[in-house]
Amino acid sequence: MPRMGPNGSTMLEPLRQGLPPFDPAAVSSSASCALPARFEAVRGARLFTKNTLGQWQLDERFDDVALVVSELVTNALRHALPSDGAPHEPAKEAPVRLHLMRWTGRLVCAVRDPSHDGPRSRQSEEDFAAESGRGLFLVDSFSDGWGWHPLAGSLRGKVVWALFRLN
Repeated sequence: MPRMGPNGSTMLEPLRQGLPPFDPAAVSSSASCALPARFEAVRGARLFTKNTLGQWQLDERFDDVALVVSELVTNALRHALPSDGAPHEPAKEAPVRLHLMRWTGRLVCAVRDPSHDGPRSRQSEEDFAAESGRGLFLVDSFSDGWGWHPLAGSLRGKVVWALFRLN
């Protein structure tokens, strides 16, 4: 179960619609990038995160945030996109988007993907010995909380987010 601070659920409400909030009073900074359906997109997401955190003078948070971003994007690419044999719907935009949002004292990394299936973490110790599949364990370990929401309205899919306290 994700850990949340006192105002965490209201702060993350805009993620239910799959978009960062546009009210300047709600968020001090936000940035978003579309990611192609290729595993090379993880490197692009890390570079986007590095540049964005640099602009926000949050360079010291890069290692933890980049690790979490890498895991969230990898999970979206690995588990949320149709397999190569499945028919692809024409998309108006890239199937995966990374959103970085900064509030006073908080940073949220959110990855939007077209799947309706929620993320699943491994439960047994044997699973943690595996060479892959520990992504959500790492997200939980390096962030101050994480969760996911199905998208609302006409948007399809879900948003998986991770919260970082900045104070």
